[in-house]
Amino acid sequence: MTDCQLYLISPLDVSGEFPQRLERALDAGPGLVTAFQFRVKRLDQHDAARLAEPLQAICAARDVAFIVNDDIALAKRLQADGVHLGQDDGDPRQAREELGPDAQIGITCHASKHFAMEAGEASADYVAFGAFYPSSTKETEHRPDVEILEWWSAVFELPCVAIGGITPANCGPLIKAGADFLAVSGAVWNGDEVAAVKAFSEQIAAA
Repeated sequence: MTDCQLYLISPLDVSGEFPQRLERALDAGPGLVTAFQFRVKRLDQHDAARLAEPLQAICAARDVAFIVNDDIALAKRLQADGVHLGQDDGDPRQAREELGPDAQIGITCHASKHFAMEAGEASADYVAFGAFYPSSTKETEHRPDVEILEWWSAVFELPCVAIGGITPANCGPLIKAGADFLAVSGAVWNGDEVAAVKAFSEQIAAA
């Protein structure tokens, strides 16, 4: 039995029925989904905060970490549990200063061992490698080998997240290689979220 868990990433549109879908997804795998990343683009902070509010409450009620994508200022405004930064989205040290010692700060490291070690030195709480598979959610140019997860988990204690085109059908090798979290978006939101979370749960249990 592995201790790999799911890290859900929101679709870009979180309006309308999305809060109910999030509730269903989290309730489909109690304890399996441990983090939710709020990822919206090109919205002003006020609109983003309005959309975030019900989702943050849903996560808080289920003890799921609410992480803001790319935006330290929005994470601070929402008093989110943390922020996820790309390589060009700001300094993890600045995020730590702004958000405090308890914030969870994650860093995208693509396929780079160097970026991952730098993130660890800058007091990140987790590193994310990917995209492992072609993704419909985001344009990706980096394609790490699964070996990077084996290397990282053998050498470092900092958790690692696998991201990019991950589905129940292809996640097995990533779990076996030592991914602490599978970051998933399209595989859950492009269909029946309950069935998808349950399918991931089965694959994680079997790995």
